[in-house]
Amino acid sequence: MVIALWLAALAGVAAAAGVMGPAYSNNYEVPGTESGRAAALLDRAFPGQSGDSDSIVWHTDSGTVRSAAVRRTMTRTLDKVAALPGVAEVHGPYGKRGAGPSDDPDARRISGDGHTAYASVVFDRATDDLDPAQVGTVVDTARAASGPGLQVELGGAGIALTEAPRAQLPELIGLGAAAVVLFLAFGSLAATLLPIVTALAAVGTASAGITLLGHVMTVADFAPMLGMLIGLGVGIDYALFIVTRHRKGLRAGLPVAEAAVRAVTVSGRAVVFAGATVCIALLGMLVLRLSFLNGVALAASLTVVLTVAAAVTLLPALLGLIGTRALGRRERRRLAERGPRPERPAGIAARWSGFVERHPKLLGTAAAALMTVLALPTLGLHLGTSDQGNNPASSTTRRAYDLLAGDGHGSGFGPGSNGPLTLVATLEGPQDRIAFGKLPQRLRETPGIARAGAPEYDGGHRTGVITVVPTTSPQSRQTSDLVTRLRADVLPAARGDGTLRVRVGGITASYDDFASVIVGKLPLFIGVVVALGSVLLLLAFRSIGIPLKAALMNVAAVASSFGIVVAVFQWGWGSELLGLGSAGPVEPFLPVIMVSVLFGLSMDYQVFLVSRMYEEWQLTRDNRRAVRVGLTETSRVINSAAVIMIAVFAAFVLSGDRTIAMFGIGLACAVALDAFVLRTLLVPALMHLLGGANWWLPSWLDRWLPRISIEPPPEPGTAAPPGPRGGEKPLVKA
Repeated sequence: MVIALWLAALAGVAAAAGVMGPAYSNNYEVPGTESGRAAALLDRAFPGQSGDSDSIVWHTDSGTVRSAAVRRTMTRTLDKVAALPGVAEVHGPYGKRGAGPSDDPDARRISGDGHTAYASVVFDRATDDLDPAQVGTVVDTARAASGPGLQVELGGAGIALTEAPRAQLPELIGLGAAAVVLFLAFGSLAATLLPIVTALAAVGTASAGITLLGHVMTVADFAPMLGMLIGLGVGIDYALFIVTRHRKGLRAGLPVAEAAVRAVTVSGRAVVFAGATVCIALLGMLVLRLSFLNGVALAASLTVVLTVAAAVTLLPALLGLIGTRALGRRERRRLAERGPRPERPAGIAARWSGFVERHPKLLGTAAAALMTVLALPTLGLHLGTSDQGNNPASSTTRRAYDLLAGDGHGSGFGPGSNGPLTLVATLEGPQDRIAFGKLPQRLRETPGIARAGAPEYDGGHRTGVITVVPTTSPQSRQTSDLVTRLRADVLPAARGDGTLRVRVGGITASYDDFASVIVGKLPLFIGVVVALGSVLLLLAFRSIGIPLKAALMNVAAVASSFGIVVAVFQWGWGSELLGLGSAGPVEPFLPVIMVSVLFGLSMDYQVFLVSRMYEEWQLTRDNRRAVRVGLTETSRVINSAAVIMIAVFAAFVLSGDRTIAMFGIGLACAVALDAFVLRTLLVPALMHLLGGANWWLPSWLDRWLPRISIEPPPEPGTAAPPGPRGGEKPLVKA
């Protein structure tokens, strides 16, 4: 019945999503910022410019774009494009195409050396509402004009829809790697498939649910793939923990049903607790009060909630379905012949745990030094626009970007042409109009500005617009500095004694405003996430030291992973080799989303590691034994889970999307450092050094705090393996 309910839920939500279709939006504008006000003024005064505008760029190696052959070919091509569905108008250098006002003079759309020209394609709707199939037809029609000596490329936000990432390849690679790790850990094909099936059911339902969520709130177009990335990672891991506990129960002689119930009762509680910490970290984004991030937070949280639900409902149903096949053939044969036997700590995990116990100072210092070195690049983090100049060199958007930018010696139009600034002013009277009319000349004399167009006015001359082309690219720090200088010095000085107020908009300005809002609220956000996570750990482990160490380790994991992201994407170390384009700034929203995800995932490993230590501490009150036993018994499953998560996250580097690749590399590195450096090295080393102080809690606080338990005590009457010889206390409970 449970399996049937999950299948019905998946089919129903998927059908509804298929009928409704996607409705994603990448609206980075923040209400109340200067760029947001400029955009609102522009939309109100020039409603005809609200549709998406993209570029068709063509280039000749010999001859010029003014030659009769090129002019004839491109005129015919622009006519075809203007007649396509979804295209409102086309403006080119050879005369008016389609409806709309007359075109700019030739000189504005033909480069200085005459080898490059472009046309503006205005679609009939905004980017978020465009039909990718119609945009694909525009691309195919325009690129059909390419031939010997003539290169035609297209760029712009609308054209980028045709280069949207395809998630199938990363999914398959990540799932394949996870299957290999699970099979090596379990030695059973049936047990290997269960975590994958459970994760796929949850992620599939969540992906369709995110599609529906996009119809009621702003949800970014990368949210489904981000949810898939997180869901596959945590979903397989959560199922791994429960299946591992179930197999342990079977080896201890428990019946299948009882082993499954015990696995969910024990490890399932830890999974629910870990999932709750991930959701709390993700929902911490709501304190920023940014609609763009609200949708991402709810979408990712929905995925985590469904993966937890599948782990504690669908998974035990599947465990009951496969019976004892959760164990490999050899294990089943050995269990039938010899009966249940106690599991003794042995192998690499036990030896490593003893090694850490003997050398905590040396190993702790080495781990801390490594994390510090990796975190150093984070000090140079630059948040800003990741434009189409960062796309892979093989994409048409990247080639169009490069053709427009040119080489700075007469070829192309300069890098700033790929992201001009828009200056919008409200004109209250003649004095404002006079000052606004003089503004272009002042702008042309301003360092950092390549060109400033003539003022354009709405019908009542109450709103004016000036287009400014910087000398640097949209993603450049110099362009951001220019925006700051215009707002602080140039535009206020141009006002004179009048009331003229000019607002700076455009892609760079909007990204800068978005980044400044996020950076301003980041301390509050991190404080809320750290505080909530620490409170949960305080309640679970009744210790002051455990939450403090967890917060410190989480910050270390975040800082070190961001250092790697800065090195790869901002400094460009290997980004082209990975097919991720050239070096550029880090997306403004990346720190918030990654901090949320990483804090949640880091808390997972902390819970699974320390819960076993805490259990042993309660039994023996021996800190050295508690740390040794906890590390020995959890390191294998934590390392297996980490390898699976690393494989899933790293596979998304192949998605072809720079933003998703940032998440993939950042999360994969963070999980690797968290599992193999922090949780299996630095945390146990610190706990050995602190001794009994790890578990200290003031008596008054102990009386005041409510009591919760992640793992319940063994149930009365539960079958258990025979005790070890010599009366030694077993290290693994049934």
